[in-house]
Amino acid sequence: MFRVRSVAALLALGLAWSAAAHAQSAPHGPQVGGRTIFGPPPPVAPAVQTRDEATSLSTVRAIKLTSPLTFDGTLDEAVYKDTESITGFFQVLPKAGEPSTEKTEVWILFDKDNVYVSARLWVKDMKTLIANELRHDKARQNDDFGVALDTFYDRQTGYLFYTNPLGAVGDCQVGEATGATNCDYNPVWDVRAGRFDHGWTVEMKVPFKSLRYRPGAEQVWGINLRRTIRYRNETTFLTKLPITAGGGGIGRLSYAGTLVGVEAPGGARNLDIKPYGIARMTSDNTVKPATSNDGTGDFGVDVKYGVTQNLSADFTYNTDFAQVEADDQQVNLTRFNQSFPEKRDFFLESAGIFSASGGGSPLFFSRQIGLNAGRDVPILGGARLTGKIGRISLGLLNITTDSEPVSHAERTNFTVLRLRRDLLRRSSIGATYTGRSKSLANPTRASQAFGADAGFNLFTDLNAEGFFQWADTPGISASKHSYGGTFGYTPDKYGITVKHLFIDDHFNPEVGFVRRDNLRETTITPRLTHRPKSKRVRRYTLTGTLDYNTNLRRGQLETTDHTVTFDTEFNSSDAINAFINHGYDRLFAPFRIAPGVTVPIGEYSTNTVHGQYTLGPQKRYTAVVGYDYGGLWGGHQHVLSIGSGRLALTPQLAVEPSVQVNWINLPYGSFNTQLYRTRATYMFTPRMYASAFVQYNSTNSTFSTNLRVRWEYQPGSEFFVVYTNDQNMNPLTPNRSSELLTKALVVKFNKLFRF
Repeated sequence: MFRVRSVAALLALGLAWSAAAHAQSAPHGPQVGGRTIFGPPPPVAPAVQTRDEATSLSTVRAIKLTSPLTFDGTLDEAVYKDTESITGFFQVLPKAGEPSTEKTEVWILFDKDNVYVSARLWVKDMKTLIANELRHDKARQNDDFGVALDTFYDRQTGYLFYTNPLGAVGDCQVGEATGATNCDYNPVWDVRAGRFDHGWTVEMKVPFKSLRYRPGAEQVWGINLRRTIRYRNETTFLTKLPITAGGGGIGRLSYAGTLVGVEAPGGARNLDIKPYGIARMTSDNTVKPATSNDGTGDFGVDVKYGVTQNLSADFTYNTDFAQVEADDQQVNLTRFNQSFPEKRDFFLESAGIFSASGGGSPLFFSRQIGLNAGRDVPILGGARLTGKIGRISLGLLNITTDSEPVSHAERTNFTVLRLRRDLLRRSSIGATYTGRSKSLANPTRASQAFGADAGFNLFTDLNAEGFFQWADTPGISASKHSYGGTFGYTPDKYGITVKHLFIDDHFNPEVGFVRRDNLRETTITPRLTHRPKSKRVRRYTLTGTLDYNTNLRRGQLETTDHTVTFDTEFNSSDAINAFINHGYDRLFAPFRIAPGVTVPIGEYSTNTVHGQYTLGPQKRYTAVVGYDYGGLWGGHQHVLSIGSGRLALTPQLAVEPSVQVNWINLPYGSFNTQLYRTRATYMFTPRMYASAFVQYNSTNSTFSTNLRVRWEYQPGSEFFVVYTNDQNMNPLTPNRSSELLTKALVVKFNKLFRF
């Protein structure tokens, strides 16, 4: 009862605080299309922009095209000469609130099919322009320009489209209420970039069919514009944002301006049909009987239907993800589970709708569907419904997977339901249900889980979150639950975050992911930040972490972590990170950390020092170089890591090396681990590339190769050629230096039809 009352108290307190914040920020502006807008009155033609000097909020007007636009990125049409531009950007970094050091001009245009965002970005010295990245979603590492569109004008969720001087493609779904930003989202849109003597230009074309918005022809949207001037490490926006927003402030939609004048098409429902065909040749020595050069072919289809202007339904039949790049392998020196990120398109789109507030274990972890024991499980088909109904966001997913004999997977149906209700300006409450028709613990029965959560963004720097989860898994004596809450006060100069988490023993939502159960954890994280008046250093940050973890089953302290971290960020965007950690672990059961090495029951105290240097992302060569030295399970470890490395040989060709080497010396055994990864990518165009990804992991003695060619020959339509090869490099393999595990050659083609 205490736990339920605690969660209820957090909800009540959050509602009261959020109401107070809303009372101070609630709009009292003019009406447009029956809606009260945030900010100044709409501009009267021919003006395209009005600004409230007190708040810096802008209301901007879109222009309807009267003649076709030549989509080439040059901005030489009459509309750019005859129409005023939207201008006046403000820095958030390095000097929050001050005008941008460079001039930016923007136009918002539309016709019956598309919204166009065009910009002329002035540069005082063209030698300072940084443009060396063509990969999807990587333009942010260069000079960039982007637009965020809050098409429901709810100040909480929206779309982000951005590019760089080379015309690279970048897109995300952003959500302020949940803090979820999904940059694996890949809608159908297009962009062109150009140059002029004093800067660069861009034209973006976003089809109305790729957006979801409120019913009605006369639209009111939220909008913010971002420009990054990378050699200065300067980020600017159309509206003023607090310095704590940083470069990711484009997702702070509660600070966005207002876009009026857009006339959206109505009437017909949007319908996208995307059939695919695939041919593959595979060899697999991990199954019995082994297969060699087994040739097969298949087909399937994905369908997207606009149920309303703000709700869309997706259907998939015989889904195949053979084109997806291999997972990055990991080295695990803990006794807990590790998670791998989702890379499959069907699960990435609209993923933010299924994200919950509160910081608990996710009840929906999409890699539980279509994967089992490291093997692909066939997806027979499924459906998804996503969108908004008023202030309620809806996500409904139902998928059926087939049996897979090697991993012993049985045909199973998965259901996920997510509802989120927007509250006031920047807060929300939500509920999640997940279920699978055949439990992993007992396939004769179903399992299910339910969760409720709330997130309150209060005033500017105050936030509170809470959640409660319940799971019913066959084979466990009683239903299990988890709950927790987070309180954060995070202004720029100082801050503190307090988090409490409870996860029941054997809590196991089988469509979710739980790294560690059987715990009660409390974490306190105070922070101090100083921004010196220096030409070299931008920010110093001192952070402390106190973490205490109790084993519920035994009622004893199991883990503590005391950490002091010091970060230095330079104006060049380089950074230094250093920390000192004192940890304590009590093992109640032994676990195997490496072949022939088992960590015994006991108490272990450790001291660790860490140093790391990060090279700025705008440089031709970037990397994060780190070194750790300290205790590990009664012994010592040295760790050398080189991550996020990238050598831009040309704007088209880049090589990304990664190294992690662990030297482990324990009283009951010593061993080393090596993990090497290299990815080489050649970009023919922003929508066509070839890549080679190779990795070696000494933990399982595997050498993996993944070669991919992807050509998006039309927006939304793709052609893939993929080759994968996994080799066992164990030196104990008799009479050979390596042994083939699996290999496959796949050719896949899909075509998007839009109606």
